[in-house]
Amino acid sequence: MTTVVVCAGGPKQELCSFSSFQQQQDIVFIGADRGALYLIEHGITPHAIVGDFDSLTEEEYQLVMAQTNDQQRFQEEKNETDTDLALLKAFTYAPQEIILTGVTGGRLDHYEAAVRSIYRLQKEHPHIALKIINQTNMLQFLLPGTHAIYADNRYRYLSFFAHEEPIKDVTLRQVKYETTKEEISLGTSRFTSNEIIGTSGSISFSRGICLMIRSID
Repeated sequence: MTTVVVCAGGPKQELCSFSSFQQQQDIVFIGADRGALYLIEHGITPHAIVGDFDSLTEEEYQLVMAQTNDQQRFQEEKNETDTDLALLKAFTYAPQEIILTGVTGGRLDHYEAAVRSIYRLQKEHPHIALKIINQTNMLQFLLPGTHAIYADNRYRYLSFFAHEEPIKDVTLRQVKYETTKEEISLGTSRFTSNEIIGTSGSISFSRGICLMIRSID
């Protein structure tokens, strides 16, 4: 399974841990603007780097450009964010999973833009898992159907939220608080802080878009 990790240029403390990904065989790293420098600082040679690189000094820019032959520099005045450009690049590797990190801290407008991009791209590519990950959380949009959720000590707690419209016929199994064909309405916090019982749980629903957030604490 090919996984693409896209590192954006948000605050360093918001980056996910790269160690588990570095151990994988089919792994691709893409740096978006300053995210390329972050990867290099973690001992990772990016497969590709994209962006306008306005956040880098000339010395930093020359450093990242020397690390890869696949480099795309764009003008500062453009319609897409650097993160969007990196995500589009990620799809060229035909991945089964795309991990985005470096977008949850710092500027809230950049975070909101990243969430909206992940939402749009998940709808356009339903067979590819797109996730936003930082040190303590994982965010993912789920489409109607049945989804297995595997236990992970890094993300003990599960929360589910309706995105744009209510979620219909929600059935949760092998979790602390099970449900059968219930509804997650817009604005409710009732489906916050669930937990998997055993090695895996599941959620199924017939309509709506589910925002799933997994957290350490």
